[in-house]
Amino acid sequence: MIRMLCAAMGLALCGPLFAAELPALPEPVSNNAVAKVDTDQGSYFLSFMGLGAGKTHLDIHNKVWALKLGSNAWHTKAPVPASTQLSGRLAATAVGVGKYAYVFGGYTVAGDNTELSVPDAYRYDVEKDQYQRLANMPVPVDDSVALNYNDQYIYLISGWHNDGNVNLVQVYDIAKDSWSQASPFLGDAVFGHAGAIKDNLMIICDGVKTVAFADKHRGFAAKAQCLKGVIDPQDPREISWHSLAHPTGKAHYRMAAGTINGNLVFIGGSPNPYNYNGIGYNGKPSSPSSQVWRFDIPSNRWQRMEHAEKATMDHRGLLAHEGTAYRIGGIGEKQKVLDQITPYRFKF
Repeated sequence: MIRMLCAAMGLALCGPLFAAELPALPEPVSNNAVAKVDTDQGSYFLSFMGLGAGKTHLDIHNKVWALKLGSNAWHTKAPVPASTQLSGRLAATAVGVGKYAYVFGGYTVAGDNTELSVPDAYRYDVEKDQYQRLANMPVPVDDSVALNYNDQYIYLISGWHNDGNVNLVQVYDIAKDSWSQASPFLGDAVFGHAGAIKDNLMIICDGVKTVAFADKHRGFAAKAQCLKGVIDPQDPREISWHSLAHPTGKAHYRMAAGTINGNLVFIGGSPNPYNYNGIGYNGKPSSPSSQVWRFDIPSNRWQRMEHAEKATMDHRGLLAHEGTAYRIGGIGEKQKVLDQITPYRFKF
């Protein structure tokens, strides 16, 4: 009956299949930047920085863990360096390109709750456990979306810079270690959005926009939006942005998104945007979602999948291995920071 209903609505309902469990992280962590790299020694999942179980500014760290896929434990690696006085960061982004992980930005939180967007960019070599400092971001951003195009360029799309959201698309040239600006993001500038890319097509969804008021300080509101960006192969700074129907009409904050077997997939997040401690901007504790979306490129349409077994939020990426999508840590039910690796396997 459900499948018949979804078919009538033009949606495909697919179920999760058995997926191999991966070992838990050494400790709970959320808001961590994640990446997968492929080396001569094998493939690795990597977790950079994030928020510990206490969810206070004292629990923000720059710890790094690596899991060699096929092994039975994560291993502690050298912490991410910092150009700022505070080393721990939230809302950084990471991208795996070949054997290297590229780590960008994030923000620090001081004891008085002052937040600072960090300009730092690093290339990490898991085999040598070493970092190489890269050219600073022209405009430091956190809670951005980082996407790898053709193993040549990394796009940082929108995000937060110190005092507000930016509509910038900053492009890092891997070979030249240099930055340029691409066509600006044509949606509302947001932070905490999610995105995925296949070939030269990327999908960016949701996030939080700033709201102005006449008689009080600015506020924050969830923004339900999806945009499709098409990169010009002849000039990677040229992006043609197109509006795209939203799969549900209800925004989700800090979803886990990525490309799984060529499919652009979005999982979880929260419908109630929140500060780093998991408390919503409306003062209410935020709850995670178990939703799963897939964007079908040939039909240019969304497919709403069967919900994930476990609801999670506060993610900075979605990793894939052998057809399975993995959420690394995050926040689960009852505001609990997780050490779990949560799998979801698709039947497309």
